[in-house]
Amino acid sequence: MTEAEILTTPTCPHCTKLKEWMDQNGYDYTEVDPEEDTERAVELMRKSGERGVPQTFVGDEFVLGFRPDMVQELMEQSATADVKHR
Repeated sequence: MTEAEILTTPTCPHCTKLKEWMDQNGYDYTEVDPEEDTERAVELMRKSGERGVPQTFVGDEFVLGFRPDMVQELMEQSATADVKHR
């Protein structure tokens, strides 16, 4: 299954909503907190060109903010691509 990488902060309410939504929908993800992994957080912000959170990365694509519709679309597209490449 495809795994997302999400850039979050502990005080961000939209980040909490995103993690809850990801868990409820059975999506795998790795959480990156800038306070705990500054180097990776900076890499992700450079990749997106954005500084806000949450940021959800799936492959070469990303979604800024709590946008479950867009995250679901990326996860489904990536899962389909994974099946085709196996």
